[in-house]
Order: sequence, then C-alpha cells, then structure tokens
Amino acid sequence: MTLRIDQTFSDLKAQNKAAFVAYIMGGDPDREASQNMLNALPEHGVDIIELGIPFTDPMADGPVIEDAGIRARKSGTTLKTVLEMAKEFRTKNTTTPIIVMGYCNPIHHMGYEAFSQAARDAGVDGAIIVDLPPEEDTELRAAFDVHDLALIRLATPTTNAQRLPKVVEGTKGFVYYVSMTGVTGANNTANKEKGTSIKEQVARVKEAANLPVVVGFGVKTPERARVVAKDADGVVVGTAIVKTMFEDGPEVALKLVKSLADATHGET
Repeated sequence: MTLRIDQTFSDLKAQNKAAFVAYIMGGDPDREASQNMLNALPEHGVDIIELGIPFTDPMADGPVIEDAGIRARKSGTTLKTVLEMAKEFRTKNTTTPIIVMGYCNPIHHMGYEAFSQAARDAGVDGAIIVDLPPEEDTELRAAFDVHDLALIRLATPTTNAQRLPKVVEGTKGFVYYVSMTGVTGANNTANKEKGTSIKEQVARVKEAANLPVVVGFGVKTPERARVVAKDADGVVVGTAIVKTMFEDGPEVALKLVKSLADATHGET
C-alpha cells in the first residue's frame, strides 16, 4: 500500500533521517535462504525492501545481479515465488514496505490486473518495472491505482527538463534516481554527471515530482551511503549486498546491511 511507503518517509523525516533501501534477488540462491534474508532485513536497519524478480534478459543489471537472477531461476524461482515470499514476510512484519523490482514480461504474461491483485494480496506496496516507459504503462498504472499500489519510476542523469515531467507523472511513493548511466553495480567514479551534483539532481527531480527521491546505482560502502544520504531522501544498495551474500554468506551480508543502514541514518 502506498500508505506504508508514505508513513515510512514521514517517520524518518521527523527524525531527520534518510531511508535505507536494500535490494535482494528473490530466490537467490534458493527460496529458503532468500526468505531468511528477507525476513531479517528490517531488524538490521532496512526501511524499505526492494525484492528482485529474476528474468531471462535483465538488460539494466550488472553481472552480480544478473548472476543472482540465474541462480534464482535455476532454483525454480518465478514471479509467483517472489509474491509468495512477500506474503510470508507479511506474517512477521506489517510495517516495512516491499517494492518488487523487475521487468515487464513476466507481469504482462500474468496480466496487469491479475498481478496487481496478487501483489496487493501478498502485501506488496509497489513495483519498479525498469523496462516499461511512461508511454506504455497506462494499463498497469490503472490496475495499480485500483489496488493502491505505487508504480515507481526511474529518473537518470540523462532525463532532461522536457522529459522529467512525463517520467514523474503518475509516480507514487518515491522516485528512484539512478545516479549514473550504465548498469547496476558499475563504478560510480567513472560515471559522474558532467557538472551537476547529486544534490542538484535530487532537488530537480523532487521539485518536479513533489515526492521523496532515493538514490541508487553505484552505492557500495557505508562511507558513500553517508555522503548520498545528506542530499537524498533515501539510499539504495543492491549489488554490494547480493555479492556479499553469495561470496561470504548471509551473516556477513547482514553485517554489511547494518553498517549501510547506520551510515544512511547518520549513526556511527
């Protein structure tokens, strides 16, 4: 529900804190491990969860997230599995927003109305569909409106002043600002905007959308999260968490999550 997202940002704003948003791939490396990780995120400081839907052609994802999707699909994870994970999470947590993130094809195949109903029933609050532009999301957005789900759009350094109003039109919950061009997990030092700071870009998007703006892509360390959180309403980290969970296991990954959350919240 959009109310859960709005309440989260309102509560954090009252505490002068940015939101920490963590991404994990649903079903990576298998349902049980992924579910345990999902369930543990809020107690390690995560304010909003992005739950990835594995897809065969993840064009916006770097190699770490792409490999996570391959592992998830090999374990039998589907869109339905991801929704089941959200539903199980909701038996333990009724306050932390869950945003599913993925590509249009599986959702289109299920049907926009059917997906919206299933997502609402599972306790999902919204979705980021990275390959569905505003010109083509009218039907999905209408179904989302019926079920009080947030369709969250991406703005990038290349979203100019003419394009930005269309990008943020109909967006609910927050706007996801991609702080660099390229795929997830790329090196942010190699993709800085020319002459425009993240602070300026966030202000520009926020003025157009009148919504919180969270910043992701390329945020890997607590130090970087702390810097970005000073200028944004939220910070998203995905690749670093997924990579650490695969290479070092869930305990180490959750320690990283806690350190990122503390940095985002301005805590030591």
